[in-house]
Amino acid sequence: MLEGSEVSRLLDILGNRNRRRIIELLRQKPCFVTEISERLVLSPKAVIDHLQMMEREHLLISCQDERRRKYYYLSHDINVIVNLQKQDRVTLPTVDEDQRTRLARNLTVFRRMVRARDEILDNLEQLERDIESRFVEVMRTGEDFITGDGDLEILLALSHFDLTLAELEEMCSLSTDELKQRLDNLMYTGVVERTNDRYQIRGTHGE
Repeated sequence: MLEGSEVSRLLDILGNRNRRRIIELLRQKPCFVTEISERLVLSPKAVIDHLQMMEREHLLISCQDERRRKYYYLSHDINVIVNLQKQDRVTLPTVDEDQRTRLARNLTVFRRMVRARDEILDNLEQLERDIESRFVEVMRTGEDFITGDGDLEILLALSHFDLTLAELEEMCSLSTDELKQRLDNLMYTGVVERTNDRYQIRGTHGE
């Protein structure tokens, strides 16, 4: 049985949609960072941050295979049970007219905010579906230019930001030599370009 503080930390973790998506993916099978990044269309750095947080809380365990890829899997299955208990009838305090007016005004604003939030979440879900669909199209049309997981790591990172070589080294699991070689190949094929010291997906300059 979890203590109150442990329950609070668990709810904080599960409150993030992408962490819930990672947990659902790991329920199916153990995965490594690049695999999670590709399946959920998240940057490798964001995936690593989520994984490290959940590993610190002992929700995940990791191990390395013969290729030194770090696999993550669930250490415990997670089931959240909400128990609602009916409370005894309580006596409501007396509310004066000024309080009632202020309450009505605050509830009106609150309702508008909730509706705006719901609309944003609906749009976000649609955007997630569009991103996943576009990613499939990228893989289909780029099969002659994108060679392996290393290229995908680079392109997923650059889809979020224009990055320097040092920043790409932090976000990708590639060695410096392999990263440079793949960047040279991607620039040669016209998929990636460099402006000053920053790499970017070709055609996205100024976005």
